[in-house]
Amino acid sequence: MTANHTTTGTTGDLLAQGIARLEGHSESPALDAELLLAHALGQPRARLKSHPEDSAATNATADYLQLIARRAQGEPLAYLVGYKHFWTLRLAVSPAVLVPRPETELLVERALSLRPEATGRVADLGTGSGAIALALASERPQWQVTATDLSPDALAVARTNAQSLGLERVELLCGSWFAPLAGRRFDLILSNPPYIGPDEPEMASPTLRYEPRGALTPLADGTANQGSSAAALGSLRAIVHAAPPHLEHGGWLLLEHGSTQGGDVARELVVRGFSHVRSHADLAGHVRMTEAQWAPPAG
Repeated sequence: MTANHTTTGTTGDLLAQGIARLEGHSESPALDAELLLAHALGQPRARLKSHPEDSAATNATADYLQLIARRAQGEPLAYLVGYKHFWTLRLAVSPAVLVPRPETELLVERALSLRPEATGRVADLGTGSGAIALALASERPQWQVTATDLSPDALAVARTNAQSLGLERVELLCGSWFAPLAGRRFDLILSNPPYIGPDEPEMASPTLRYEPRGALTPLADGTANQGSSAAALGSLRAIVHAAPPHLEHGGWLLLEHGSTQGGDVARELVVRGFSHVRSHADLAGHVRMTEAQWAPPAG
């Protein structure tokens, strides 16, 4: 804080004010208030707790109160501070990408378990911020990791993250699902595609309205007129149908999906000819992803 900044209030007072404002609007009002104040002040959270008597500059106070107001309206914390932790990584995020969720780490866990080899070719479809692709690249330095996304703005975020993490070897390609991958095969294909029906109540969530709609609901898959449930499965079905020519014999397809969609996704995989179809629950006990192996019988 420079000498020409006037100050107002203490950090302890500001925290209390922020927490009170976020009560009923956040599941973690104290944590959110701390993170937003630390961001506005450019200080670590530990400083806020150890020195609640510190004064805050007027401009920082104004920034903080504006951030609190935006958070109270439902804007994701990650967009307000500009980053989100995923796996062992700190990822830059913006409204161009979906905020990475902890449950998506299950895809990373299963991929590492299914492919213990040091080498391998892996594709992440609809990469967004690059969370899945970059987490895998950080764990398996010799894997050849390719990520696709339809949105150039999303790929720009993923590229920023790859550069900041020293993972520029991850290949980033623009296009829908497999479109940029013609003639290529992989040992693992992963995706966290849009899987919420356009008319599902979840789409009215104050938080989700700030996130890119195309990353949440598969409006572009031509199933919106089939009802919300059918539309929700549109991207998942498209990936399941198109995946086999892009998988090595014995390769795996891993898909994140809604907690009530496991049975439908498993059936799609079986009908398409996949084997060893298995679903897994996240830490909250919700069936969150399904994996399947492409190993059709010889002949």
